[in-house]
Amino acid sequence: MGRKMSSGFLSRITTGKRKRPRLTTLYGVHGIGKTTWASKWPKPLFITWEDGCADLDVAAFQPRDLADGWGILAELGSPEFDGDYSTVVIDSADWLEAEIQRNVVERRGKKSLDDFDFGKGYHEAAEVFNKLLRMLGSVRDAGMHVVVLAHCEVKRHSPPGQDSYDRYAPKLHKETSAMLQEWSDEVLFAGYETFVRKEDLGFKKERGVAVGGTNRVLHCQESAGYLAKNRLGLPAKMSFDFAEYETFLNQV
Repeated sequence: MGRKMSSGFLSRITTGKRKRPRLTTLYGVHGIGKTTWASKWPKPLFITWEDGCADLDVAAFQPRDLADGWGILAELGSPEFDGDYSTVVIDSADWLEAEIQRNVVERRGKKSLDDFDFGKGYHEAAEVFNKLLRMLGSVRDAGMHVVVLAHCEVKRHSPPGQDSYDRYAPKLHKETSAMLQEWSDEVLFAGYETFVRKEDLGFKKERGVAVGGTNRVLHCQESAGYLAKNRLGLPAKMSFDFAEYETFLNQV
């Protein structure tokens, strides 16, 4: 016979799926339309650390400095916040990371993060970034989706027991990137669909020629070529069209 639990604990047990706003990271190649895609989310407010949404008719707040950015996020995550927004967009994570790194360097009186011993400067900057993620979690708890945009870069990946290879990943320091991936419900990669055609050069030589490169796609599950994950039951690949993505978003 099991032990009795207090009624206070029993009242806090939940069952079944819970509908809640998403914590979504989208990264992709330059100019593919990440900001435009994010602008299609419900009632977005852009917290912009770059000027990527200047040509879009969206609500935007550009922090003057890091403290200004903390202030707007604290207000958005407050139970007293009554603004008419359903989504907060961070544009972009890598520009924000650069601002955090500059702040750490200035506060510590250093010339650069490389002046810190044993990589401690990068670690301190990552911890500040993690504080931001916790604040964004509070924004989600207040009832808003959070979308984090990031640029991408090709990074060397070395899985245990396997040969190393290149793949796309967010353009962030490895510690910051790992934190962002763990925090996110979805990590999505936007790129162009390309194919490699073999071209005969003669003398038993050939080279690969990339073809295509005009069809925009959204990668939602991890592969050797890029980081990705999702908890929405998304297909491995879909059109980079928010209307198609929204059909899955509305199911949660």
